[in-house]
Amino acid sequence: MKKNIFRLIVIGAASSLLLTQSCNDKFLQLSPETDLSKDNSLYTETELKLYLNNLYSRYILGHGTVWADAKVNPNVVGGSHLLASDFMTDNMVRYGNISSILDNTFIPPNGGASVDWTWENLRSVNYFIQNYTNALPAVNNDITRLNKYIGEAYFFKSMDYYRKLMLFGDVPWISSDFNIDSKELFNPRDKRTVVADSLMKTIDMAIAGLEGVTGRPDGRINQDMALFLKARIGLFEGSFRTYHNELSLQSTAKSFLEASVDACEKIIATGRYQLYATGDSPYWKLFTFKKDPNSDGNKEAILARVYNGTVVGHATQRYWDQNNSVSGGRPAGGATRGLIDEYLCIDGKPIYTSGAAGNYTANPLFKGYDGLWSELENRDPRLKQTINYPGENRSLFNRTDGTTSLEKNGITYPRLSYNVSGGSTVTGYLPIKHWMGDRTENEATTNGQQTAIEFRYGEVLLMLAEAKAILGTLTQNDLDRTINLLRQRAGFDFAKYPSSKLELGNPPADPRLDEIYATKLDYTVSPIIREIRRERRVEMVLEDRRYEDLMRWKAGNLMTVPLRGMKFTAEKGKLYDGSHTAKPIIALKEEVNKDIFLDNNGFIIAYPRSATITNGVALWADYRYYWPLPLYDLTLDGSQLVQNPGWLGAK
Repeated sequence: MKKNIFRLIVIGAASSLLLTQSCNDKFLQLSPETDLSKDNSLYTETELKLYLNNLYSRYILGHGTVWADAKVNPNVVGGSHLLASDFMTDNMVRYGNISSILDNTFIPPNGGASVDWTWENLRSVNYFIQNYTNALPAVNNDITRLNKYIGEAYFFKSMDYYRKLMLFGDVPWISSDFNIDSKELFNPRDKRTVVADSLMKTIDMAIAGLEGVTGRPDGRINQDMALFLKARIGLFEGSFRTYHNELSLQSTAKSFLEASVDACEKIIATGRYQLYATGDSPYWKLFTFKKDPNSDGNKEAILARVYNGTVVGHATQRYWDQNNSVSGGRPAGGATRGLIDEYLCIDGKPIYTSGAAGNYTANPLFKGYDGLWSELENRDPRLKQTINYPGENRSLFNRTDGTTSLEKNGITYPRLSYNVSGGSTVTGYLPIKHWMGDRTENEATTNGQQTAIEFRYGEVLLMLAEAKAILGTLTQNDLDRTINLLRQRAGFDFAKYPSSKLELGNPPADPRLDEIYATKLDYTVSPIIREIRRERRVEMVLEDRRYEDLMRWKAGNLMTVPLRGMKFTAEKGKLYDGSHTAKPIIALKEEVNKDIFLDNNGFIIAYPRSATITNGVALWADYRYYWPLPLYDLTLDGSQLVQNPGWLGAK
C-alpha cells in the first residue's frame, strides 16, 4: 500500500485513483459507496481502510476542493467553512443586502440539504460500525487489531451528531444500518439529553479504539484528535446547559465541562503540541502554510487537511486574495467595527477604561477613529495580523507579479461600496488572516495547496480556560498556561506592559463591553469570563467558531449590535474622492449616500439598503437557537417528527 494512501491529500477526489492502484478486483466490485448493500464485504484491513478513506473528505472539509465554492450549509456564503461561517455572525459582513438567515425572514426549506438535515454520511458510518467485524478472520479473530478502524468510525459519527446537536437540539439517535427512507429517520426526535449522553459515549469509544494511536496532523485520525473533539463537545454542551436556563439543565452541565477539561489536560500532557511562535508575525504565518504541518515546523496543528496541488487542490486563496465573492458564492467582505472594538490595547486594557455609554474615557493608547485606520495602532498585535493596515502587506501586494512593495506598487486602499461583489470590504477592514501574498498559490487556481487547520493547540488552551472558569476552578496558573501563553505568542510585551498579562484577581474594567452584555444578555457575565470570551473571539476569528459560540452562550442577541464599519472622516472623504487612481495612492471613488451610507456618528452602515432591517441592525429571535426541520420530512405519511418552535410548521 503506498504511503500516501493514508494522507488527507489523497482522500476524496483521489479515491478512484487509490482504488485503481492499491486494491484487488474484489474490492473494486463492491457496490457504490453511495448505494450501500449487504454484499459489501469489508473482509480485510485494506478494505476497512479504503472504506474509511471515503469518509475523510466528507467530514474533514478544510478549504474545500477544486473551485472551493461549495456551500457548507447553512452558511450564508459558499467556500471554505473556516472563512465562510463568520459571515453568519457579528464578525464579518458582505456586500449587498442582508441574508434572510440574519433578518428573521428565513423560511424552512422543503428539503434538508440547505439546513444540513442530512443523513447519508451517517448512514455510511453506521454501515461500517455494523459490518467491520467481517474482517475478523483476516486478523486471526484478534479484535484488538480492528480497534483503530472502529475508533475512526466512532470519531466520524461523533462529528456528525455533534453538528446535528448544535444545529437542531433534539434529533433521532440512530445506531442501526439504515436507508435514506428508513422509518427511523421519521420517528420522534430523541431529547438533547439522550443525544448528548450518547454522543459522549460515542466519542469515548473513539478514544478507546484509538488508544496508543498517534501520528501526523495530516494523517489518519488519532487519539489526540478524538480527545480534541471530546473537549469541543463537552464545552459546547456544558456551556449550552449553563446559559440556556430555559432547559432547566444547569445542574447537569458540570460533567460535560469536566470532560472537556480532562480531554484538554490529556492533550497538553502528551507534550506533542505547542503554539507556533516563529518569526515576527507567527499568528498570521500559522494560516499561510502549504505543506504538511511537520515540514513547516508547525507543532500547533492537531488536525489539518493538506493539499498536494496535483491529486487534489483548491482555489480558496485565489479568491480570498481578490476578496471576490463571485456573485455571492464565496466569502468576501470585511470585518465589523464590533470585532475591531473588542481587541485590547497593547497594555492589555480595552479601548475604553471607564465611564458610561455616551461618555466613555478612552485608553490613552487608543488613537481613536478619526485618523487613517489609526484605530488599528497600539492594539493587540493580533489585530494587524488579522486585519490589513493600509501601507502594509496586503495593500502593497501586486498579484500580477507577486511583489509586495510600497515603492513599486503604492498603497491600494480597500473598496467600501456596499453593492460591489468584486473586492469590496464594505466596512474598510480587509482581512489578512488566511491571506498568503503568494502569486504561485493564486495562479494555481484549482490546484492551490494552502493548508487548512481544523484542530489546533491554541483552541485547546482556550477551551481549558473557559471550561474551568465556568466550573469555578480557574487559577492564575491556568491563565498563565492558556490565555497568557496565547498573548505572549501574539506579541504582547509583558515586561513593558505588565497589565497585558491577564490576572485572575484583577481583570481589566471594560464599561463598553459590560454595557453591551448587560443590554443584550439575560444573565451576568463575570469580568474573567468576559476576558476569556474576548480572547476566544480575537484568537479564533475566521475559524468557524463564532457562530457556535454565540449559540452555546445564549448570546444570539449580540448580533443585534449595529453592524458598522470604519469612521468615514473628512480625511477619508478626500482619499476616496476619485482623484487617486494610480500609485502611490490607489483608492477608487466612493460616494456617500450612493456607495456608502453613514450613521449619525459618521461610521459606515452595513447592509444600508436592506428592506428588512433598519440602520444596519440585524434581527434576532430566540427560536433561532435551533434550525428548522425540512417541511417535506414533517409531512410524510407516518412521520412523527415535530418542527422546532417558532418556525413554519411548528405545532
